[in-house]
Amino acid sequence: MNEYFKRQTEEFLNAARVARMPENVQAFAEESVAKTREAYGKLSSAAKDHVKAAEEILVATQAGAKAISSKVLDNATANTEAVFDAAQAIARAKSIPEAARVQAEFVQKQFAVASEQAKELFELSARVTQQAFQTANEAATKSFEQVKKAV
Repeated sequence: MNEYFKRQTEEFLNAARVARMPENVQAFAEESVAKTREAYGKLSSAAKDHVKAAEEILVATQAGAKAISSKVLDNATANTEAVFDAAQAIARAKSIPEAARVQAEFVQKQFAVASEQAKELFELSARVTQQAFQTANEAATKSFEQVKKAV
């Protein structure tokens, strides 16, 4: 029985060696590989663009955060300098009423400065947020369009 299976296997392998792939099957396989490669190329390109878009969003967000933190630091520095200047002016006052007047002027001025700083910071935050959303929206739109073209 082993001899029978051995002979049958050899006949099958010999037949397989000389057998030809039907041309229509070969053409279909080649066309399928080409179309799959093309689709992969499009999707790969779209994926690379997605990564680039994510990087753009990250860069825009980082730049915005840097601008905001820089503004906060500038405001804190200006406010601290104003406190030192006011303290020095109060220390140089010749009388208690003069010191009280200098202090009252400082407080009044600082309320106005703080209000202006808050307004500037709010406007900067709004611009940064709007820019980040705009960048994200543009990137998402571009990505969706590329995926639609690829598919």
